[in-house]
Amino acid sequence: MNYSKLFFWSITVALGGFLFGFDTAVISGGEQAIQAQWSLSDFMVGQMVAMGLYGTIAGALFGGLPAERWGRKPTLFWIGVLYLICSIGSALAPDVYMLMFFRFLGGLGVGASSVVAPMYISEIAPAERRGRLTALFQFNIVLGILVAYFSNWIIGSTAEDAWRWMLGIMAVPSVVYVLLVVLVPESPRWLISHKNRVDEARKILTQINPATVEESIRAIQAPTHDTSSGMTLFLSGKFNFPILLAFLFAFFNQLSGINAVIYYAPRILAETGLGKGAALLSTAGIGLVNLVFTMLGLALIDRYGRRFLMYVGSIGYIVSLACVSYAFFSGASGLFIPVLLFVFIASHAIGQGAVIWVFISEIFPNSVRAYGNSLGSSTHWVFAALVAGTFPYFNGTLGGGVIFALFAGMMVFQLLFVWKMMPETKGVSLEDLEKQLLSK
Repeated sequence: MNYSKLFFWSITVALGGFLFGFDTAVISGGEQAIQAQWSLSDFMVGQMVAMGLYGTIAGALFGGLPAERWGRKPTLFWIGVLYLICSIGSALAPDVYMLMFFRFLGGLGVGASSVVAPMYISEIAPAERRGRLTALFQFNIVLGILVAYFSNWIIGSTAEDAWRWMLGIMAVPSVVYVLLVVLVPESPRWLISHKNRVDEARKILTQINPATVEESIRAIQAPTHDTSSGMTLFLSGKFNFPILLAFLFAFFNQLSGINAVIYYAPRILAETGLGKGAALLSTAGIGLVNLVFTMLGLALIDRYGRRFLMYVGSIGYIVSLACVSYAFFSGASGLFIPVLLFVFIASHAIGQGAVIWVFISEIFPNSVRAYGNSLGSSTHWVFAALVAGTFPYFNGTLGGGVIFALFAGMMVFQLLFVWKMMPETKGVSLEDLEKQLLSK
């Protein structure tokens, strides 16, 4: 097994997650300055923030189509180009409408990346390491969030017109990603199942593990006993159970309130009495906790399984969100709420954060994986847009106590979902998982 090449290909593709995380979090440091500069209402600033998410929905819905038709690798390349255009255009935007346009383009890249990158990694990884390698995408997301928070704190403390620098700095990692993705090969599963380019796939599989090449090819070529293909096959009713799993998993991910915290952390923390600089620094602490507990999730996901991490994360969600809600109702201030938000982020990182992209990329067979990933990812981003787009308004009208109590209640339902419905996918080949899930 050539783990060095596997790791290089996986980490390169997962760098799309770094740009995903950076683009997601960087707006948190500038949204209040943008609101002041152009005199935006709370509703309008919510739409400006959510515009990237609207693009993400479109990218998630349609990002699987070029990956199916032209391959995973060229799709990943053009995702990097979208990130580059977004970063430069956002930094130079002359008004809020052009800023929203370029954030929409960046959102297309985020949405497509959340479909294609985990799918690619899951297709090249062996079953025993698939969780850890695919979760590198999530690791890079939280690394990007952390770097964005620190970047915002540094730039926000020194530069005039700081928000433009905050958004524009993403051009540097975007160029690096575009150059590196040229070096990865196409997915051998796509080459065989979509193009029947067996010899080309054999060369790539030989680089991964020469001892299992023919066995892998036979497994990928195994007949599915279904003559339909593409979207027709996906909507045939055969995949209703994995479709339901993907929808509910993504739905609960966002109804935890994670993107409300990621996008509006400085605003939430400022309401607790922290000054602007302290709020920005505390968001960097949120990013650091996110990174540390994501690394812990990566270490545990192939050892203890996906369900174990989801149990830990769900219980942590319920406790931390309920306590944040109580803190707002009781008028607590100072460091109490930031510490609770750290616990919330840790619960997300080790649970939903570490598992979501792995799980969704595992539960659909080769023939419809792109469509399944698009469904799960677009569901995730539809609810992310709803939460992020409406949070400033509801925060202003209902208050943090009510909002965080609702998030805590939804996590009780997630715990029931994990207990009653979620299957364990640890250590099972993608082809064997197909047989198990379709039998349900």
